[in-house]
Amino acid sequence: MNRTETRKVAFELIYSVELQKIVKDEYEEQINLFLDSKNITDEKVKEYIEDAIYGIEEHKEEILKQINSELSEKWEISRLSKISLAILKLAIYEILYKKLPYKVVINEAVELAKSYGDDNTPSFVNGVLASIVKNNKIEQE
Repeated sequence: MNRTETRKVAFELIYSVELQKIVKDEYEEQINLFLDSKNITDEKVKEYIEDAIYGIEEHKEEILKQINSELSEKWEISRLSKISLAILKLAIYEILYKKLPYKVVINEAVELAKSYGDDNTPSFVNGVLASIVKNNKIEQE
């Protein structure tokens, strides 16, 4: 499974956790159930998914603050689609905390938005992430 496919699977689990309002105490069980249902046995994929789920939880306040700072005054995070929120959480975690190349992360986030979101989701995700990169003064390595 390549990085793009791994990221897609991680997004699906993040979306599921978001949709079901699963709490941290239930993460391990949910991750195992999810991986079993997808027949995923690759240890690198498991590690990536666990790191993403627990990392997003660990940095949840800062990630939500980053998203909130990009929303207009009329919008609140609660009004975002769960798909957009899951994509943004994963991408922001990868950019800010995993220090992955932001161009790759944004490109793949936009591709997820095209596959799972509505017509406006790709441009919304791209705009929010580009602004976060700029505001955090992140340089491409």
